[in-house]
Amino acid sequence: MGIPDIAYWLLRLAVFLGGISLVTYTVLSGIRIFVLPRPARVLVFQLVFNGFRRLFDMRARKAETYADRDRVMALYAPVSLFFIPIVLMSLVLLGFMAVYWAISPLSLVESLKLSGSALLTLGSFTNAAPLLMIFEFTEALLGMVLVALLIAYLPTIYSAFTRRETQVQLLEVRAGTPPSPWELIARSHRNGELTHLRDFWADWQVWFAEIEESHTSLAALAFFRSPRPDLSWVTAAGVVLDSASLFLSTVDTYREPRAAFCIRSGYLALRQIAIFFEMPHSEDPAPADPIAIERDEFEEACRYLESQGVPLLPDREQCWRDFAGWRVNYDKELISLAMLTMAPYAPWSSDRSLSPTALNTTSRQAGQISR
Repeated sequence: MGIPDIAYWLLRLAVFLGGISLVTYTVLSGIRIFVLPRPARVLVFQLVFNGFRRLFDMRARKAETYADRDRVMALYAPVSLFFIPIVLMSLVLLGFMAVYWAISPLSLVESLKLSGSALLTLGSFTNAAPLLMIFEFTEALLGMVLVALLIAYLPTIYSAFTRRETQVQLLEVRAGTPPSPWELIARSHRNGELTHLRDFWADWQVWFAEIEESHTSLAALAFFRSPRPDLSWVTAAGVVLDSASLFLSTVDTYREPRAAFCIRSGYLALRQIAIFFEMPHSEDPAPADPIAIERDEFEEACRYLESQGVPLLPDREQCWRDFAGWRVNYDKELISLAMLTMAPYAPWSSDRSLSPTALNTTSRQAGQISR
């Protein structure tokens, strides 16, 4: 056997091993995306979602109103998720095409036909060689498994979506539209529930635990938008956390430990989601670190609460320090996730670089507080 023959068989061996490696990587990627119940960064998933994000961003920038942009971005996650199994099956097809070419006299075109026929179970192009038949059956089985995984994945993600959005929409009853923490507290006071919010904080503590798990193990869920363009899971999280912070720092009432636990549950959840998406976050913020909320905005919120008869603590300076000390735990994560998901306007919870007029969800000016 001469050197050219050795090089030829080494090439065939390299192509065979490359094909097997590609198929193995694709199968493991599918398992990590659709089956593994823990956070996992998968290159295929990232490439697909990042690629479509650039396309959708280009289209969204041409939208004249936020409602138009929301309609565009509403398709981003579903379309990206739709193409995930297509990309995975395409990689399986290419991997087995390499295998068929390496172990048989078939040409590249014939290997492609054989791989496509086996993967899609068409039976239009087959080969009677025993070794090739084994790989054909294996490829057909993998194709069916990938489709089955997607079918099982969709009900899981939509079940988590429904649970998330139920709480988001219920929040509107208390916090208005767009939701605000002062409106939540004022309405609770007017209805005599300000001292009976233990169950409210407990429910949202559970909600935060659920989104931490679902929005990292089912990463696409973070980009599924609410059915209504003026609602968002990010702004809902921010309103609840800010309400708890105002309640503990400024409202003159009994100290509710469940509100404090709700804040801790919330900032831990947002931090883990921000870490997963490699967004800016704070590992161990100090109480005196700057936050996105200005002192004037805090004072305006306090004046509104006073106008609604909510009892406030007299030392406003201490109230501000305490509020900022709570807010700093989730401030950076909240704003980062609002920017990542293009969340709609909410006074303290959305992208602070954009005014409500720019976001076009309401005619109110930034910082204006009204019922």
